[in-house]
Amino acid sequence: MKKMIIPALISMLFLLDSCRVVGDIFKAGFYAGITVVVVIIAVIIYFISKFRGGSNR
Repeated sequence: MKKMIIPALISMLFLLDSCRVVGDIFKAGFYAGITVVVVIIAVIIYFISKFRGGSNR
């Protein structure tokens, strides 16, 4: 039984650590995705205002 505990603990350490890394990657991807969507919406609003003849100050 002791022979199985050590390899199981070592594998759990690596697996749990990799899950945290994957979670951080997805979290960063989430914020990058939100940023891209906001930029695209801003560009669309800019072009709509230019085509509608926005105020020329």
